[in-house]
Amino acid sequence: MNLQFLGAAHTVTGSCFLLEVNEKNILIDCGMFQGGRQLRERNYEPFRFSPQEIDSVLLTHAHIDHCGLIPKLCREGFKGKIYATKATCDLAKIMLPDSAHIQESDAEIMNRKGLRVGRIPIAPLYTIADAEKSLLQFKAIEYDKKIEINDNISAVFLDAGHILGSAIIEVYVRENNEKPVKFVFSGDIGQPGQPIIKDPSYVDNTDYLIIESTYGDRLHEIYDKESALAEIINDTIERGGNLIIPAFAVGRTQKLLYYIYRLWKQKRIDDIPIVIDSPLAVAATEVFAANMKNFDKQTIEMLKRSGKLSEMPQLKMCRTAQESKALNSSEGSAIIISASGMCDAGRILHHLKHNLWRPESTILFVGYQAEGALGRRLVDGIKRVKILGEEVAVRARIFQLDGFSAHGDYKQILDWVSHIHMNEPQQIFLVHGEPLGIQSLQEKIKKEYKKYNIYAPFYADTAHIENTKCTIISTDIPEVAVEKEMEEFLQLIDSEYRQWRKKLLAAVIRNPQIMESSMRQAQKGWRYVKRIFKDFGIN
Repeated sequence: MNLQFLGAAHTVTGSCFLLEVNEKNILIDCGMFQGGRQLRERNYEPFRFSPQEIDSVLLTHAHIDHCGLIPKLCREGFKGKIYATKATCDLAKIMLPDSAHIQESDAEIMNRKGLRVGRIPIAPLYTIADAEKSLLQFKAIEYDKKIEINDNISAVFLDAGHILGSAIIEVYVRENNEKPVKFVFSGDIGQPGQPIIKDPSYVDNTDYLIIESTYGDRLHEIYDKESALAEIINDTIERGGNLIIPAFAVGRTQKLLYYIYRLWKQKRIDDIPIVIDSPLAVAATEVFAANMKNFDKQTIEMLKRSGKLSEMPQLKMCRTAQESKALNSSEGSAIIISASGMCDAGRILHHLKHNLWRPESTILFVGYQAEGALGRRLVDGIKRVKILGEEVAVRARIFQLDGFSAHGDYKQILDWVSHIHMNEPQQIFLVHGEPLGIQSLQEKIKKEYKKYNIYAPFYADTAHIENTKCTIISTDIPEVAVEKEMEEFLQLIDSEYRQWRKKLLAAVIRNPQIMESSMRQAQKGWRYVKRIFKDFGIN
């Protein structure tokens, strides 16, 4: 049998894994690549398999980087079932048509500009009709119940505690009458203790573990999130600005509403207008309300005591473009929560365009920002950006509050792994991460579990499994070869940095006066490095 890694390999997005068993082909996720242009271009490349030959799809959850290419898959010939939890099916009904709308809009804008310079019109990645047709192939299943995919493959969906409906998928495989082999696909492992969503389920055992590493090098800060949020809200109101929060429509928006609702009930913030400016987020919030049985006990008890979020009189749901545009001409302060969470597309771009240049406004990030995304550049301190074709100075205050993430950090991932008994050959694959995060988590797991074989696959790598022996076969793709060389280079830099940091720290302890001089030299060095980047066209 073969397991091929066709996404989320040395990158966070594009989740897609192909499991080939006895001439049966199962996809686990079929997600869209998000981030920089080079990564996004993979969405337009042909699949590295024939969609007609895929028998079934198992979907971990409804985030677009896990399900966003399903309409393309179905349009190109996939006719099988797409298994997902009921809540994931409900969310997909709004997520996929919304994604298709973005594809159509982007294609229309590019074609309008292209016609002026004589370019050939391009087709959208997929259309709303493609998305709606693909939804007919979804089949809702329940948590913790084994389903038979075919004679040789079965699966169990466990609660991943990431977003509503998210799942860890156990896949049981029998090939050529041999001993059954168990795969566990973690999907995105949630952060325990987050509001609304239940904590992740534990897995007893597995032969092969495919696990995310998004926060493989980071710990969530333990602090009073509500107080930090209240301080930012109140300070922005006093300054007379808007608080703009880029947030994923599914999961993050609902969590923010939970915290803001509590602050309002406790009278820790004024009756400032709260605007959800995303039709997708509005629809997702309605899906959440219809799936309350999946909420954790604390949230259900709070809603029973205090009423529903919709009772906040200052809460406004923007559904139309006209309502959205009107926000940027209204007087007074407001909290505006809009998508997308990484600022790659959507109405958030308009709000950034109208608020980034205002010193009295605040941009608050509460989620992961992938390399290449506009959100990442803002967090990293860029002073000028181009939004919707216009140069905008960055004068607003930029904040990032950690701990709101729906992903577990490396300690929480390690705790989750500690409950699993790994069968021979004790093979772990690290996916859904950037190189340094993957490297960090790999080192931590290796230190804790010395017997485990750990590999971080690159794009299109294949794990060939036969008689409990696992062999990695790399696909010869030029861009992947460069990626591997670049990772080795970055690891070398990281290693050198760690050694330099230790030496500098020891020197400063011996002679504190050298700190100021060292800082000046470091700043000069960084300016020199940035000049080199600029020469190569890297901003």
